[in-house]
Amino acid sequence: MTATAPGPETPAPEATAPRALAHGYRPGRTLPLRVEALRQWKRRRTLVMAGVLAALPFVLIVAFAIGGPEGEDRGGRVSFIDTATASGANFAATCLFVSAGFLLVIPVALFCGDTVASEAGWSSLRYLLAAPVPRGRLLTAKLTVALGYSTAALFLLPLLALAAGTAVYGWGPLRLPTGGTLPAGDAVLRLLIATAFILVSQLVTAGLAFWLSTRTDAPLGAVGGAVGLTIVGNVLDAVTALGDWRDFLPAHWQFAWIDALQPRLEWGGMIQGASVSVTYALVLFALAFRGFARKDIVS
Repeated sequence: MTATAPGPETPAPEATAPRALAHGYRPGRTLPLRVEALRQWKRRRTLVMAGVLAALPFVLIVAFAIGGPEGEDRGGRVSFIDTATASGANFAATCLFVSAGFLLVIPVALFCGDTVASEAGWSSLRYLLAAPVPRGRLLTAKLTVALGYSTAALFLLPLLALAAGTAVYGWGPLRLPTGGTLPAGDAVLRLLIATAFILVSQLVTAGLAFWLSTRTDAPLGAVGGAVGLTIVGNVLDAVTALGDWRDFLPAHWQFAWIDALQPRLEWGGMIQGASVSVTYALVLFALAFRGFARKDIVS
């Protein structure tokens, strides 16, 4: 009997055999977010960062108690510092004012810059991928958790400041440095808008730190690089000779949130600042995923 060659309707077995997967393995279910969130929560740097942000309002309360009542500068202009003790809302605005330029950069850079590089530094990154956790899934889980903790850190400060300030200075309207007041209820909403803008403006720091975290095995290098370049951006923004070029610097819009604390809410500066930050962040996140997908993981 002669064997007949397989025709078009009977393709070779190896051409139709499905790719074998381990029983019960689902790539999309590897490294659940709750597992990654718990792992990051147990890190010492998470608890230390939370403690620093929680302590800041009480440090300022002590400082204002020692320094005496508010005042005005020599030019007759009033700042958030001068109105800090007017109410709990004023105290929360003051905490944002003194921390938005640098302090709030630290938790974002820390959570996003440490997340992948620390795994490489501990030589556990290759074991996660050998589990196997798909590279895209690994980065998505780590970035989601890092941004979640960054959001919690940025909202922790004004919420605690509002609570502590209300307990010490009372619940009342927000006294505006430009003159006039905002009712307490409206002031809380404006503070939430201001904090949300600060979070969006820090996405560029998150993107830079996360990208660096995928490029190095040293967490300090990723975190320090992101903070350092943020400082460089602030320095460049101070160079007035750059003119309109400064509009493309995220640092140029870092205090646009103050427009939310005006008698009439102004969106223009916050929209421009958010657009610049999100654009940079999306490019940096894309670079992180693209580079990590092709990277040879040896640690």
